[in-house]
Amino acid sequence: MRETGSARPIVLIRRGDVGTCAMREPIVDKREREIRAYMDEHGVRRARAVRELDTRRAAATVDENVVPEPVPPQDPPATPSAAVRPDDHPMTDFAERAERHRGELRVHCYRMLGSFDEAEDLVQEVFLRAWRGREGFEGRSSLRAWLYRIATNACLDFLDGRSRRTLPDQADSPAGPWLQPFPDQLWEPVAPGADDPESAVIAKETLELAFLAAIQHLPPRQRAATILCDVLGWPVRRTAEVLDGSVASVNSALQRARATLRTHLPPGRSDWAPSAPPSDEDRRILRSYMSAVERGDLTAVAELLARDVRATMPPYPEWFADRDSVLAALSESWDTGSPHYVGTLRMLPASANGQPAAATYRCPPGGHAYEPFGIGVLRIRDGRITEIVAFHEPALFPSFGLPLTLDR
Repeated sequence: MRETGSARPIVLIRRGDVGTCAMREPIVDKREREIRAYMDEHGVRRARAVRELDTRRAAATVDENVVPEPVPPQDPPATPSAAVRPDDHPMTDFAERAERHRGELRVHCYRMLGSFDEAEDLVQEVFLRAWRGREGFEGRSSLRAWLYRIATNACLDFLDGRSRRTLPDQADSPAGPWLQPFPDQLWEPVAPGADDPESAVIAKETLELAFLAAIQHLPPRQRAATILCDVLGWPVRRTAEVLDGSVASVNSALQRARATLRTHLPPGRSDWAPSAPPSDEDRRILRSYMSAVERGDLTAVAELLARDVRATMPPYPEWFADRDSVLAALSESWDTGSPHYVGTLRMLPASANGQPAAATYRCPPGGHAYEPFGIGVLRIRDGRITEIVAFHEPALFPSFGLPLTLDR
C-alpha cells in the first residue's frame, strides 16, 4: 500500500517562452533574472510574476509601437451584428473585455490540465494568442466562445506527449505528475454580459477533486469534448467546431468518455452534477478535525474518520486505504521520539475545489515559527471524513490567501 518515488522536477522556463528565446540564451538568462527579482520584490509565485511582467511588457509595447491610423467616416451597417469583433473597439477595450473571462478560462485550463500553476501560465498564453490573432476573429461567435476555442487548443498543444496528472493511489508512476488543488476564491461564475449572453452559470459545473482525477483518465480530445459538452453545456456542433472535428466524431468521443468516467467516479455518482456545498455539519466536522490535529489527539481523529477512509499526500507517493493505516502514519509522525516526528502543528480553515479544506503549518523541533506544510482537502459523507488529499506544496499557500508564517 506504500510506494516510494521522487518528486516532480521544477520547470524554470514556461513552454511559451521556448519558441522565442531558445536561440538567444542571453535573453533567457536576463528574463530569468527579471522574473526572480520580481518574485523576491513582491513575494509572489513564479506564475504570477510571469503573468504580471508579461502584462506590463504588452502594455508598454502597445504604448510605444502602435500608432492608430485615421479611419475615414463610414456609414453604419444596415443590420448590426450581435457578435462584436475585438478590433471594433480600442485596444484597451479589447483587453478589458477579454480580462473579464480570465477567471473562467483559468478554471477551464485547470480542468484540462489538472494543475493550478500550469493553468495560470496557459491563461496568459491564451491572451497572447488572442491579441496576436485578433485580426482573424470573424465575429461569427461571441468573444467568450472565441477565447474558449483558443484556450482549448492551447491546452491540447500543451498536453501533447505529456503524462496525465493524478493522485498517488491512481498513479502510473511513483514520480507523478500530481494533481494540484484550486483555490475557491478564484472560482467565481461570470455574470452574463450584453455581448456575451451565453456566459450563464451552468448547473453541472464542478471542480471536485474526484471528478478532476477521473477526467484525467481520458485522452486530451475526449477530455475537451466532455468538459465543453457535459460540464459547460455547449452544443455538440459548437464543440466540433472548436476541436476541428465532425459532430459524429464528438458524439463518439463523448460516448467513450462517459463509459470511462463511470469506472472512475466515486460510489453513488454517475455524472458531473456537483455535490452540495459544504453544510454546517461539514464545517463542524472540519473544525473538530483541525482541533484534534493541533492537539495530536489520535482518538478524536479516529472518531471523525470513516472506516474505509483514503488518504494521499502528493508529491509523496505513499497512500493509505483505511482508518487503521491512516492512524498508524499519524502516530509515527506525531511521536516526539520518532525519527519521523514533524513537530507541532497549527491549522487554518481553507476551501478548495468546492470542498472543506485545512491549511497545516508546522513548527519543526527547535523552530521559532510555524511554516507552511500542506493543504488538506476533505471529502465528507454521512458525517465522516471519507477522503483526505494533503497537498504538500507550500508554494501554493499565497494563491489561497494564506500567510507564509504563523507566530509560535
